[in-house]
Amino acid sequence: MPPPHQTPTDPAGDDTVDLRVDELVALLAAGTPPHAPGGSQADGDLLDSVADWGRTPTPFGDFQLLPVRLDKDLRLLTAWMNDPAVAAYWELAGPDSVTAEHLRAQLEGDGRSVPCLGVLDSVPMSYFEIYRADLDPLARYYPARPHDTGIHLLIGGATDRGRGVGTALLRAVTDLVLARRPHCTRVVAEPDIRNTPSVSAFLGAGFHRSAEVDLPDKRAALMVRERTLRHSP
Repeated sequence: MPPPHQTPTDPAGDDTVDLRVDELVALLAAGTPPHAPGGSQADGDLLDSVADWGRTPTPFGDFQLLPVRLDKDLRLLTAWMNDPAVAAYWELAGPDSVTAEHLRAQLEGDGRSVPCLGVLDSVPMSYFEIYRADLDPLARYYPARPHDTGIHLLIGGATDRGRGVGTALLRAVTDLVLARRPHCTRVVAEPDIRNTPSVSAFLGAGFHRSAEVDLPDKRAALMVRERTLRHSP
């Protein structure tokens, strides 16, 4: 289902989802707008340049996050969103326009969420959203800390599900977040509590189940991985 930062009916006026003043001042002082002309997120100001995080090894091969290019990646992502196992939780099944609208909300936004292809040994096989949980509507539902970073994940192909790939990728991406975002002290996620495989994957990747929260579109398990637990087995 659409993540909280895509919810179109969020009440106005809640400053937890506005660009924080100190960060905006810092961006303007550096001569960098909150988002690049034309909605480009290449600079990655709010998320420390996801595009530059590079490759990382996993038990299944070398992995890399590549920010989505709508013109190039839309057909593949639409196919994944129409997989019944994915559609049950993302609720984005339908024509290209449905997936495109979901992606544009991020690509043309202020950079608080970056949609990415997950590429394993040069093969696109998953979709990630790396987002600023502290600047997201999610922050209304838990005690957010500055620079909390959130993760949404789907595995594109059925052959990559149920054999530990999701767990390995979540661990790798969380390690990347904590390595590349020095101000981030923890990574959070909010899978639907009914999505047992997803919750299990986060637990296997070193997250703990902090609470259950009622979001506008689901009851979620709030999963948290602290920086101090980064190297835990």
